[in-house]
Amino acid sequence: MHAPSRLAFERYVAIGDSSTEGIDDPDGQGGYRGWSQRLAERIALIQGRLLYANLGVRGRTTRQIRDQQLAPALAMQPDLATVFSGTNDVLARRFDAEAVGRDMEVLQRALIEGGAKVLSFTLPDLTPVMPIARWIAPRVRALNESIRAAAATTGTILLDFAAYPVGSDLRLWSADRIHANAAGHARIADALAHALGLPGTDDSWKQPLPEPPPRTRREWLAAEVAWTARFLLPWPWRALRARLEEPRRPRQPDLRPV
Repeated sequence: MHAPSRLAFERYVAIGDSSTEGIDDPDGQGGYRGWSQRLAERIALIQGRLLYANLGVRGRTTRQIRDQQLAPALAMQPDLATVFSGTNDVLARRFDAEAVGRDMEVLQRALIEGGAKVLSFTLPDLTPVMPIARWIAPRVRALNESIRAAAATTGTILLDFAAYPVGSDLRLWSADRIHANAAGHARIADALAHALGLPGTDDSWKQPLPEPPPRTRREWLAAEVAWTARFLLPWPWRALRARLEEPRRPRQPDLRPV
């Protein structure tokens, strides 16, 4: 274990959607761990202590995050914050990249002006993960441009995952191909830790995974059919059910020691 060092961060608040919430990175106790908690654990291990809150809620758009999570986050006076969203905006019926960019800029600027160092990241190319994503690829590119522009304006530390092919490796994604798996969450946490310059970090998170064994066309087709039947076709029904559910609460709405 590292010896505690000078306290660089006292209060870390993560805001966002299901990715920030931690889906699909099980914690072994019926909940989720996720990249934000992995990052918090790493900082606490180095420093000796850290207060951490996770306001991420699945299904939230960038506007909803601005409306529902920004004020509670600012009230906790974080000196470190992560802001990630956009997946639900891209998957919505209507998508306005400029509006998302404006909301993202408001989120980033408010947290920075409140005294926080802010980190964010772009979405990788989803086409290698699920071929159907070619239909939303233009939206993803527009979203990423908006995120880059917001970060450049506010001074947010931006990890441009879209620039690294490893982000599109299917082995870093969960079975639903929408959320990162445990290995993917670990990569994101490693990248954020490196961006913060934490001791013991490097840029190995950028490196590609070993070349996978080749699959026959029949194996590929069987995997695509199975994914479509399990995840793609039920989407409209799950979306309807989600609207009828009680509003979800943030996973960890207050600051607690890591």
